[in-house]
Amino acid sequence: MFFELFAVMAPVLIVAGIGYGWARSGQAYPTEFVTRLVLNISTPCLVLSTLSRAEVDLEVFGQMALGCVVITLLMAVVGWVLSRTINADPKVLVPAYMFPNTGNMGLPISLYAFGEPGLALAVAFFVVLSVGHFSVGMILSGAAESWRRLLLNPVILSLGVALVVLLLDLQLPRWLGNTIDLLGSLSIPMMLLTLGVSLASIRPKQVGKGMALGGLRMLCGGAIGWGIALALNLPPLAQGVLVLQAAMPVAVFNYLFAVKANRSPETVASLVICSTLLSFIFIPLLLIWWLPAAG
Repeated sequence: MFFELFAVMAPVLIVAGIGYGWARSGQAYPTEFVTRLVLNISTPCLVLSTLSRAEVDLEVFGQMALGCVVITLLMAVVGWVLSRTINADPKVLVPAYMFPNTGNMGLPISLYAFGEPGLALAVAFFVVLSVGHFSVGMILSGAAESWRRLLLNPVILSLGVALVVLLLDLQLPRWLGNTIDLLGSLSIPMMLLTLGVSLASIRPKQVGKGMALGGLRMLCGGAIGWGIALALNLPPLAQGVLVLQAAMPVAVFNYLFAVKANRSPETVASLVICSTLLSFIFIPLLLIWWLPAAG
């Protein structure tokens, strides 16, 4: 089990570590350019590539999407109740609890833990969450974007094309499929490098509070994810992916939105980096529990 777990986590740690070391050494890293490249080109290609060649049960795929919506709403309630309890700003804590890092960390870990079938299901969760994050999440954090730009988001458009391919059982032309595969393969390593660079560039304050709130976010996410997976009667693989995605640490984009809106970015930075550090302990423990059942 140790070697299986190491094989899952090592690529994530090593590639993110390279990004962290690159930034800490003072080397330039075009974060804005890479983020635009990943969101507008490579991730849409990853979505289309993964879903167009995956043998996905559409009912399970729909249940994953439904599970994501329910988990996100329940985590919003948890964040709101907690913010009232500790007298924190709900517009800081609620988005952090609603939107975990299902892209930079969730997709690669799902791939290495559960293979291509797991990645396809993780993509369903990621896409639905991204729709919420870049609409409701931006509104909550004060960094709102227009609905027109949301509907024209390349990730959303690629999901629409992928669903047509899935529903009609179509085959992409070989030249197009190979091109999309090549561009999509950029997404995961670039996500992990950017995660490392982002962690090196933000400075947490109130580390103790960040550890407590960040750890609670992952525990609540995992517990709620498990409950929803049981309620939906998902098969073992889908259960594992749903719980894993729900238990991810706070997304880096929450920090970027907080900076844009100038709404307690230091607090959000602490939540991001503390929860990410804790995830390197929590996620392996979660995988020890789920890998045998899902495998």
